[in-house]
Amino acid sequence: MARGSDWLPQLAKGGKPRYLAIADAIEADMHIGRLLVGDRLPPQRVLAERLGLNFTTVARAYNEAQSRGLIEAKVGAGSYIRARVSARRAGRRMDLVDLTMNLPPEPEDPVLLDRMRRGLIDMGDGLTALLRYQGFGGSAADKDAAVAWLGRHRLSAPRDRVLVCPGAHSALLAILATLAHPGDVIVCEDLTYPGIRALAAQQGLTLVGLPTDGEGILADGFAEACERHGPKALYCNPTLLNPTTATISARRREALIAVARRYGVKIIEDDAYGCIPEAPPPALAALAPDITYYVAGLAKCLGAGLRIAYLVAPDPRSIWPLAASLRAATVMASPLTAALATHWINEGVADDVLAAIRAESRARQRLAMEILPPGSFQGDPEAFHIWVHLPAPWSRSSFTGHMRTSGIGVVVSDAFAVSRPPPEAVRVCLGGVASRQDARQALEFLAEALTQSPAMASGII
Repeated sequence: MARGSDWLPQLAKGGKPRYLAIADAIEADMHIGRLLVGDRLPPQRVLAERLGLNFTTVARAYNEAQSRGLIEAKVGAGSYIRARVSARRAGRRMDLVDLTMNLPPEPEDPVLLDRMRRGLIDMGDGLTALLRYQGFGGSAADKDAAVAWLGRHRLSAPRDRVLVCPGAHSALLAILATLAHPGDVIVCEDLTYPGIRALAAQQGLTLVGLPTDGEGILADGFAEACERHGPKALYCNPTLLNPTTATISARRREALIAVARRYGVKIIEDDAYGCIPEAPPPALAALAPDITYYVAGLAKCLGAGLRIAYLVAPDPRSIWPLAASLRAATVMASPLTAALATHWINEGVADDVLAAIRAESRARQRLAMEILPPGSFQGDPEAFHIWVHLPAPWSRSSFTGHMRTSGIGVVVSDAFAVSRPPPEAVRVCLGGVASRQDARQALEFLAEALTQSPAMASGII
């Protein structure tokens, strides 16, 4: 009786997709003792060859079996039959690899994790004070930490122009409310962060997308939009753009600033990823501090649950309307969260977390380079997401649906498109709760799907 690496399933005939039939066979053979706990299943490519199926079908089958709690994948060792967990029933799915949320990879080093936890413990002595209301915009200690953090990333920010905010969204909302009124135009990249689309819609503002090339927003396109629309501000995500990972070059930043000055347009710099590269171009706020509203959130460089952002205003007078808008919407940033961020910055923990995220992001980008077809995606060595171009005849909706049925979530390009039709592309996040092995398996599945037609990838015979 063949077991483990020699296992060959007996697949029921009929219209059921082959990947489900394989998963059903794994479960059936576990029930009759043909497969036992600890047995190693054949490698996916080997089983595909034995059954005369494509790799994608078998990969989906193993993902399905893992979602049912039947098997587990061990890094570098393959897939094994696991002990059954009664709460996981056949046919009950769970997300195996959620690549939709653009989160940094989570640190795994035990020493670093202990230092992060120590920050929570050390806050205990001042807990009572942290449970009180505080002056708006952050305590003196929090602002000093903000100035120090921004200074390490090459932006000199006087304390009287800094506000500590409860996340980047609240800061962006306050800036938009200060600079524009319903019906006004804000210009941005033609593929942009979905959050700004939601905030603009909430405020009744019109977003106009600007054309881009390999260096970022085209200065001539920006100037033309200024002539035609008279925008109140340019919003941009200039470093490791979400979704394409593009970074506006230093030369292009100077050109955009020149256009902004010529037409009297303010700049909203959402620098969510600006501290991730070791050698980024200078911030727009460093080149043109008098016309730039700068937002640096900690969610993308330390952890999404750390809902703290540092807002730098163009001048001290601009602080007051921003503070009024923020206070009305949020009352204040959480003193507990702000204190933890301050502790991590002052103790060097934040720098070490950032270094760990940067290193893991590089490793996962290397995986993408190794696994995905050449030229199939845009990435950056230090980003933790990629922008995947879909070959014909894939459409973005059919591809996203195919990935979803396999337990892999990606984001369709419609979420990012502003003025032009969405391209046939998807964003894939390589960070978050996914392990490096999860990322590898998802990329291998993605690679196979990109080389097949939708009909072949369906796995139905």
